[in-house]
Amino acid sequence: MNSCCDSETKCCGRKCGVIIAVVGAVLIFAALVWVTRKYTTPAPLGAERAAERAKALAELTAAETDALNTVGYVDAARGTVRLPIAEAMKLAEQQWKDPAKARADLIARVEKATAKLPEKPSQYE
Repeated sequence: MNSCCDSETKCCGRKCGVIIAVVGAVLIFAALVWVTRKYTTPAPLGAERAAERAKALAELTAAETDALNTVGYVDAARGTVRLPIAEAMKLAEQQWKDPAKARADLIARVEKATAKLPEKPSQYE
């Protein structure tokens, strides 16, 4: 019989060498793919913008919380103030014990808040 190998040890050595070469080539190819993907993948689109939005949301939430829980002017020219929620609820509860008076007061406050302010004359007139 004419075979590719003269003895079994030579055939086994060749097969093992081929297997090792193929496995090595596959591992090198996989490593190249991994490195290529690592260095060519761009940063997520809008990552900086997402960070800006998160920061703006945190600032807005803090400002809203402060506005809901502290006293301040909404419109100083009209004398409109902002009350904390707890105090406003207590005040509304006291005022609405007499609904007719509370409704009249509410209408008067709305008219005052929406009334047109007198315009200041221009310095050039």
